[in-house]
Amino acid sequence: MRILITNDDGIAAPGLKVLHAIAVELAGEENVWTVAPAFEQSGVGHCISYTKPMQLSKLGARRFAVEGSPADCVLAGIFEVMKDAPPDLILSGINKGNNAAENTLYSGTVGATIEAAMHQVKSVALSQYYGTGNVDLDDSFEAAAKHGAKVVRDLLDKAPWHDGPYELFYNVNFPPCAAADVKGTKAVVQGWREDTEFRIDPTVVNNRTYLWIKGGPQDRPTKPGSDVHACLNGYIAVTPMRADLTAHNTMAKMAKVFD
Repeated sequence: MRILITNDDGIAAPGLKVLHAIAVELAGEENVWTVAPAFEQSGVGHCISYTKPMQLSKLGARRFAVEGSPADCVLAGIFEVMKDAPPDLILSGINKGNNAAENTLYSGTVGATIEAAMHQVKSVALSQYYGTGNVDLDDSFEAAAKHGAKVVRDLLDKAPWHDGPYELFYNVNFPPCAAADVKGTKAVVQGWREDTEFRIDPTVVNNRTYLWIKGGPQDRPTKPGSDVHACLNGYIAVTPMRADLTAHNTMAKMAKVFD
């Protein structure tokens, strides 16, 4: 199995080192390629550098940096770095912070997996939730490092993948606790946190207005059976996703509107 890893925190991010170790455990050092953003790309979602070229730099054996987004890195990996033998699996992360609930929609970590799925490559996004249970640990990625390989292996061996034109991909969030305190893994839906939407915080300096984007509290619970609820209760949250944005449950009503 050939694995391509990427992230949105950048090529030097500590979470990428954790992900590399997981990938090596799954496939061996010689079967792992890294193509990650040269600089942090958090919050860019599924953005691609459509209007400008991007520089690709080789940093070492099977290790590359791209001056672009996580989705750009996936494209670079599939069509340039690994063009002679494309990846069988793309892993994105491990993000420093959760990509659960509404964060999923902004996440460059998830954006990379969307791009992978668009090219029929199996892909998993992995993120480490932060909270009082792990922020002061020597290794705040401890839960992800300990349990990541097993979660990915279970998905590869048991989960559905190729089942339609918009391929499935998986979003995994590890709980904010020590590895020994993880209670298990749950299949969950994407949740919704109340009062955590992004907002603008303006600052005026020398008569010039600067706008800072601020997020809300990340410890607001979501409904049982959803991602944040699982993580805040000590479980690894696994959410199956696809890029089809159609609200299928409204189609019958919409047909009546335009019939």
